[in-house]
Amino acid sequence: MRILTWNINGVRTIPQYHPWNTMKTHDDILNLLQADIICFQEMKTSRQNLPKAVGVPPSYHSFFSFPLQKNGYSGVAVYARAGTALPLKAEEGLTGLLQPKPPLSAVERVSVRDAYPDEIMADEAPDLNFRDLDSEGRALVIDFGLFVLINVYCPNDGTETEERLEYKMHFHRMLEARVKGLIQVEKREVIVVGDLNACAAVVDHCEGSLMVTRGQAAGMSGEDGFWERDVRRWLRDWLISDDGGSKGCLVDVVRRFWPDRKGMYTCWNTKISARESNYGTRIDYILVTPGLLPWVKAADIQPEIKGSDHCPVFIDLHEQIIDAHGSTVNLRDVLRPGVGGAEPPRITAKFWDEYKQRSLDAFFGKKTDSAAKLVFPPLQSPESEIVFDSHTPLASHLPHPGGAGKLASDPNISSASPRESTADHPSPASQSSERSAQSTSSAASTKRKSSTQEPVASSSKKQKKDASKPKKVGQTSLASFFSKPTVSALSYKIDSSVEDMLEADYKLALSLSQRSSPPRSSSSSSGGSGKSKKAWTDLLAPIQPPKCIVHGEPAKELTVNKPGPNKGKNFFICARPVGPGYDKGKAERLREEVDPQWKCDFFKWSSEVRLEMTRKRSVNCG
Repeated sequence: MRILTWNINGVRTIPQYHPWNTMKTHDDILNLLQADIICFQEMKTSRQNLPKAVGVPPSYHSFFSFPLQKNGYSGVAVYARAGTALPLKAEEGLTGLLQPKPPLSAVERVSVRDAYPDEIMADEAPDLNFRDLDSEGRALVIDFGLFVLINVYCPNDGTETEERLEYKMHFHRMLEARVKGLIQVEKREVIVVGDLNACAAVVDHCEGSLMVTRGQAAGMSGEDGFWERDVRRWLRDWLISDDGGSKGCLVDVVRRFWPDRKGMYTCWNTKISARESNYGTRIDYILVTPGLLPWVKAADIQPEIKGSDHCPVFIDLHEQIIDAHGSTVNLRDVLRPGVGGAEPPRITAKFWDEYKQRSLDAFFGKKTDSAAKLVFPPLQSPESEIVFDSHTPLASHLPHPGGAGKLASDPNISSASPRESTADHPSPASQSSERSAQSTSSAASTKRKSSTQEPVASSSKKQKKDASKPKKVGQTSLASFFSKPTVSALSYKIDSSVEDMLEADYKLALSLSQRSSPPRSSSSSSGGSGKSKKAWTDLLAPIQPPKCIVHGEPAKELTVNKPGPNKGKNFFICARPVGPGYDKGKAERLREEVDPQWKCDFFKWSSEVRLEMTRKRSVNCG
């Protein structure tokens, strides 16, 4: 059996990219992941906008938790393969306070009342509002018999506001109390999976060693420079360490299988193409109680699977083990499928009213297979950009379910396409083209309107009218094609570099047009024509990439693709991959921390490069 967790950064994005865009249904996508229990974080949708094909795929029992107030934010899901992993009980949230209608009975609840966080934390946090803390759709608790699974999406640091940091720490303590209740009060085995938004060790952060060095330079001892953040200390203390230094209750099972592996990251900043150089962090985990370790056959990450700024993490369980008494124990027997009835728990999506009820159109209309297709409402603007690999099929990457679960010794990630970036300078191109389109549409509408009110002139009259017009003799001067561009019509202020570029282009074009028609009697006409031709060739030549300031190498050109005022604008950055170089700027990184093999902080808009080239050509032509 395989248990897989993945922060997908929005369920709407998956069907749009390869290899997911080759799948006809959401059920096909789940099957391609080759797991029996699939846990997603950051669904970024709502119950009202969840298509039936995503809510109730035929091969799985599905469970969801969405925010009570913020639609399209957070959200978690668990898909359990029917016939293999039938959940016995299930709850939304960690507190037991988020109840369906009618509320769950005592028999339907996963735990007894004394095992919930509000009871465990009654003395240390009597005034904490647990319901509000559990209202952002961040957790599902599901009983599979052998273990209780908690799929969780812990809060991010966000804007680092005091209020948000306080919420984050309260949520972590609530999660810890829920696990404590299961272990100590009910004597259950527990598996916690998901995006914890924290690093458990120095090796789990691409700049962990740099943080340690900075701390030591500031007078800190050991690794204290890395453990400055409360969330990291919380996660470290929650885990059982191999050296016995921590008295936690859970085992980081993936790290247990790969104790010395470096670069085992699960999340990358795709806005700066950090996945290309494996410049990331490990914040996605599968944590288990020690009693489950004999069942774990393999554990690993899957960085080769694209589709999000995170990658999947999985563990494989043995089908059978030999217990302490020498008896053979089958996984299917301890999971106890079918106990409590053949149906899944009541909060599963198949029992939602909107999926059970059928409209009259379903009885009288033409039958279609639209219910099985992935149909979403229109996409909103994504919160973050994602790097996708559109060349390699997913199936060729997935480890065989019976394999050892280990990757090659080299942890680096294969190269991915560079992503676009944005800046604060607005571009006039998009608004100008919009106005042009509106003007054209308005003119067309006016023409259609007038044609319905006035009789159409005959072709003979039209020809006579055209013949009466005097015809211009001779070729129009080339200078007449160039008119000085105006920016007053723009509804916003453009940056001075763009104005200079337009002014320089206009002057150069006008100068060339005047030079292109020298007097016929001039003896130097052939020479002037040659110079003019060369000038025009230079003007229309592609932009030559500038060299970055640190390495002196040609920069690479990218295009802003994120919606905003700069969408469509081109820019140049250092062509080297992202790493601990100048990517954060000289002000945020000590000189001794800079590794020159990585990308420097070179940045220049393509319009600026073109302007510099134009000025040089103007000097040469003058």
